[in-house]
Amino acid sequence: MNDEGMASEAAAWLLLITNLPGRNQTLRMRLWRALKSAGAGLLKDGVYVLPNSPLARRLFDEHAKEIGEGGGTGHILSVNADSERQTASLQKLFDRTAEYAELSQRLTALKRDFSRLPETEARQQLAALRREVATLAARDFFPGEPREQIEDAVEDAEGSLNAHFAPDEPRAAHEKIKRRDRKDYRARIWATREHLWIDRVTSAWLIRRFIDPDARFLWLKRIKDCPKKALGFDFDGAEFTHVDSKVTFEVLVASFGLEHDAGLARVGALVHYLDVGGIPVAEAPGFASIMAGARTLHSDDDALLKWMTPTLDSLYAAYANPAEGD
Repeated sequence: MNDEGMASEAAAWLLLITNLPGRNQTLRMRLWRALKSAGAGLLKDGVYVLPNSPLARRLFDEHAKEIGEGGGTGHILSVNADSERQTASLQKLFDRTAEYAELSQRLTALKRDFSRLPETEARQQLAALRREVATLAARDFFPGEPREQIEDAVEDAEGSLNAHFAPDEPRAAHEKIKRRDRKDYRARIWATREHLWIDRVTSAWLIRRFIDPDARFLWLKRIKDCPKKALGFDFDGAEFTHVDSKVTFEVLVASFGLEHDAGLARVGALVHYLDVGGIPVAEAPGFASIMAGARTLHSDDDALLKWMTPTLDSLYAAYANPAEGD
């Protein structure tokens, strides 16, 4: 078969066969750690395997070059398994079940600790575990049920954490979202539950920035104390609260015709994920940690909203103008 014919048949696996000088233990250890971190399987001493992909090829090329510069040799071979049994044997080298189980145990232990940990530390520990899960998933080349289970476990832990530190979240109403005219909502009094968390603080920011610049806010100890003239948000029976799958921030966006604002849409996705789960947002753990830290620093909700406003302004600006961050 000619080179063109061989190139047209993509092999399933790449092998990196290494031969390192015995005296260069530093290079040997660095290579082993780097390839293990990348998820490469070890067939035998000095022989590594990865499912064939452009990323795997670049990785092996880089290490083969490094080996050559260190006085050794590194050969890269493209191969196919000669049977289903051999394929299954190779795939076993990439079984991450034990690693997922260890992370699951740590998530379970962390959930037990929520009651004794400060909120900031609890969120930091959960964010760190979420990053470890994402790193493991990135090198899980044959994902299956263990990966689905750990992702569900992370979401469950996030829900447990929010239930502990931000109780009394509203239940979703089932109704059509009415379109409102912003000119009818000027210099109004808005009310929500005290001790602001994600949906409430972002909704208050949204109200003041995009709906009612002169808004005044009441932070309620008890919902039943909400004045009749106040516009309630993010509690059961409020004028603006969860509707079907939308959180309060998203309901406000829809109510006031702001759906076409790309920046608000992305903020809404972040708020949705942190409040009720769903599609992960990369910035979410960091934003939750900032919010938790801000609540520790500012027990007064007016001060908390003032402190979080520049953060939300910056986040919105980055979301609204993504090209500027490239």
